[in-house]
This record gives sequence, C-alpha cells and structure tokens, in this order.
Amino acid sequence: QVQLVESGGGLVQAGGSLRLSCAASGSSNSIDLMGWYRQAPGKQRELVARISSGGSITYADSVKGRFIISRDNVKNMVYLEMNSLKSEDAGVYYCTAGRRGLYYWGQGTQVTVSS
Repeated sequence: QVQLVESGGGLVQAGGSLRLSCAASGSSNSIDLMGWYRQAPGKQRELVARISSGGSITYADSVKGRFIISRDNVKNMVYLEMNSLKSEDAGVYYCTAGRRGLYYWGQGTQVTVSS
C-alpha cells in the first residue's frame, strides 16, 4: 500500500501562483509514475501532469507553459508549481502514484481561483 498526502491548496487570485506538494509513504519504494489530476464540479477527473521515476513528463495541453511538475525520488515527493492560474484551473487536485501495476490516490486538495 502507498499512502499519499497532498498539501498546498488554497485560494488564489487569477494570475497568481500556488505550489502543491504530495508525500508518499508506506510501500513507496519502486514507485514509477507520480502525478496530479484535478476534478472541477460537474466534470470528470482529468490529468494535469505526470512524471516517471526517470523524469519523463507529460502535461495536459491546458497547463503547458504554466505548470511545472517535479519529483524528489529520495523523499518520495512530487510537486506541482502552478503559475498564471485561471478560473478554469480551480478544482480538487489529486496526487497519484503508480507502483507495480497499481495506482494510488491522495484525498485531494482544493484549489480555488478568484477572478
């Protein structure tokens, strides 16, 4: 089992920045993919960004050039730096981790963007 705990969400004005963090614990060795998804009210959960243990990164088109995902494999942490936030970036952000074919989710952290 892998436990994931997110932090760093909150209220920010449009155009502002936030940094999300996610800590993995438990059977956190051999985690391959780590990433972030988000879900806005009434919408499906969508991929924001993900990063492999080797550093390969995928971003959703909507966040390219504004968000940066990074990872600390020693600390089993993944981060999401969000810049130039827009109202459509608001939602619950979930950390995810893939290990040996299984995927784990955090409880989510709320991001609210005010205009």
